[in-house]
Amino acid sequence: MRIPLLACLTLAATPALAGTEEALSDHILPGFGGFATAAEALRVTAEADCTAEALKEPWNAAFDAWTQVGDLRMGPTETGALSVYFWPDARGFTPRTLGRLIDDEEPIGTDPETFSEMSIAARGLMALEQMLYADDFSGYAQGSYSCALVQTMTADLSAQAGALEAGWRDGFAQVLRSAGQEGNALFQTPDEALRGLYTQVLSSLEFTADTRLGRPLGTFERPRPTRAESWRSGRALDNAVLFADAATDLAITLADTPMPQTRDALERLHEVADRVTDPALQDIEDPSARLRVEIVQQQVRALSQTIEAELGGPLGLTAGFNSQDGD
Repeated sequence: MRIPLLACLTLAATPALAGTEEALSDHILPGFGGFATAAEALRVTAEADCTAEALKEPWNAAFDAWTQVGDLRMGPTETGALSVYFWPDARGFTPRTLGRLIDDEEPIGTDPETFSEMSIAARGLMALEQMLYADDFSGYAQGSYSCALVQTMTADLSAQAGALEAGWRDGFAQVLRSAGQEGNALFQTPDEALRGLYTQVLSSLEFTADTRLGRPLGTFERPRPTRAESWRSGRALDNAVLFADAATDLAITLADTPMPQTRDALERLHEVADRVTDPALQDIEDPSARLRVEIVQQQVRALSQTIEAELGGPLGLTAGFNSQDGD
């Protein structure tokens, strides 16, 4: 996933808040722990019953858990998230790669020890969605190559989730906590660590508005509903709201004062999202349905602006131009 970078973030001379520790202990580390637990439950289920119907519920639970931390692109997840969550897939690499594996019954697809060498297009949550929900893939039976492939994929996902949890818990968390201390070359001051986490909040909301919702909206003349994230599983709207929930929760942990305006903005987001008629966003060719999704997109942006004012202002943080605006 390419998250547009919010460039030119500046930090005024204010003391760092205690929010970095709260962000780690209350949001980030529990989030990665929850994802590791959910991914392992998916693996265990697949070992007992690999069929698509048996795996849809635990796969959705794993995706729900991923939304809590999936937009954190720093430390172990700066690159490690790509093989958990390969999206958008603008050129259709995932179905082509999975199709080749299945047609040729390639041995790597049934070997958990070497599957980590496989293209990221065939790994992670989005590849599993293809196997569980796409008509061309989901009809496999117990004992088939596709069954073994899904078992390999779930084992690989569980291993990745465990590695990310350990990488944060035993490594990068201490990098954030030791910001400003001797030997920490990444964060020269505690404020820099706080700024890094704050940037993740805004980047997540920006990606949700511009990509999770913007890609399927396309243009009024040419909407692109099948470009929605997880449209096959009907999760497109839920993902947008869940990632916004997670970004807001992270923002709140960074603050040392209540954030009532931010909470109100999130509540309004839930209210307008409840009015969307198709959570898969497949009805947006209808002007009324499109308008409802556009209102959700506008509210995600309003939430981001509220966080900038209510958290960024007291922190002394201001966002400059967006690196993709062409300015």
